[in-house]
Amino acid sequence: MNETYLKKLLSDFKRSRISEEDALSSLQNFSYESIGFATIDHHRQFRQGFPEVILCEGKTPQQISGIAKKIVDRGSALLATRATKKDFDAVRKAVKKARFNPAARTITANEPTLIPSSKKIILIVTAGTSDIPVAEEAVVTAKMMRQHVETLYDVGVAGIHRLLNQTDKLHRASVIIVVAGMDGALASVVGGLVRVPVIAVPTSTGYGASFGGIAPLLTMLNSCAAGITVVNIDNGFGAAFAASLIVKS
Repeated sequence: MNETYLKKLLSDFKRSRISEEDALSSLQNFSYESIGFATIDHHRQFRQGFPEVILCEGKTPQQISGIAKKIVDRGSALLATRATKKDFDAVRKAVKKARFNPAARTITANEPTLIPSSKKIILIVTAGTSDIPVAEEAVVTAKMMRQHVETLYDVGVAGIHRLLNQTDKLHRASVIIVVAGMDGALASVVGGLVRVPVIAVPTSTGYGASFGGIAPLLTMLNSCAAGITVVNIDNGFGAAFAASLIVKS
């Protein structure tokens, strides 16, 4: 339930378009709503500025669809991460305007418009092409939070000239998200070039000794460049959420 929905509800009651009983019924589930297998936090929009996000992994398509419908019915933006085509097919039956982004593995609906007057940019950088799925999750998340996003893909340290030729983009950004697997060294390089916050996202991309993302995670945590914050492995969503809060502050 967002502010627009709540204002409409109060307006409809004031103009006698709905009864007192109907208004009270809607407000009874203002904070949260239980649907058996899930308890949906409708109040999160007011606490954190964005509604509850669905992590699809570990849920059945029917569960995802049920949660998504309840979120959209309240007029809130829908964002579901780690989604499959099968998940989307189930959601689309309940939410006709839902969209699937196969690269980002996200399902969205009720997409908000960008903040029109903002000159702040979240720049999302990847070390390699294999890191793009995690980066695209960050792109979708930031846009759902009404942020302006630019991308710079496949500019890792194996060919550092590719990054150095794009320093204008780095210096134009308000926050930079660096997505890298393998050795994870790109975050330190970017952190040493800019004066804005850098959020590092280690990915599970790489051969056996990368240990599913543990190696780049440790590299990023041990970075000698100041101003770098690290999120969990493959957590493009968390990085973009944090970046959006930074540019809003």
